[in-house]
Amino acid sequence: MTTVVTCPHPPLLIRPLSGTQDVAEELRAACLAALRPVVSAGPAAVVVIGGADQPGPWDVATPVDVRRFGTTGPRTGPGLPLSLGVGRWLLDEAGWTGPTELLALSWDTSDDDLEALAARLLTHDDVAVLLMGEGSTRRGETAPGFLDEHAFPFDDVVADALDSGEGSELRTLDEALARELMVGGRAVFRLLGNMVAPTDRPADAVLDYRDDPFGVSYFVATWKL
Repeated sequence: MTTVVTCPHPPLLIRPLSGTQDVAEELRAACLAALRPVVSAGPAAVVVIGGADQPGPWDVATPVDVRRFGTTGPRTGPGLPLSLGVGRWLLDEAGWTGPTELLALSWDTSDDDLEALAARLLTHDDVAVLLMGEGSTRRGETAPGFLDEHAFPFDDVVADALDSGEGSELRTLDEALARELMVGGRAVFRLLGNMVAPTDRPADAVLDYRDDPFGVSYFVATWKL
């Protein structure tokens, strides 16, 4: 059995960035509540996957350079992309000290590449997967992408799929619309859909969290395949 946890990657999940008024406390708690049982089960490794401008594997020794995300602390040099940096930080907070693989996907990874990666991830059922991705960023007038009414039905489709464990809706997400809605999880959601495809059965799925506190759609879900 392969366990997959899906979390968003706003920089405020990194506690030092949230200041005295921790506006991301509830979301962070949901992410850690989903991750802790997975890492405590002792998988052979955890693979962290997120979208980035520079795709490919990343060295696990690369630091999480929080200054890049809005703090005035000391620079640590070139750091991980946001999705992998937040994912690595969450894993550390969840208590994971075992082997970790970091992989960045291009935002528009091809279907063939996603199918191949899904097959590789399913080869080892003792490996856990942490997917870092979020929905549209256009759910309000003050959202990063401003308001687009198409964001609401799009995110509903993603949420329903994450809750039901159905892979087909994620596998066939409208890429052009996802790009227009600035969906930060468009590659990892399609990857998750491809991980269900070989069995053609819904995953054992739980949608632990859904909200859009900053005009960005955030989901925390756990799938067992």
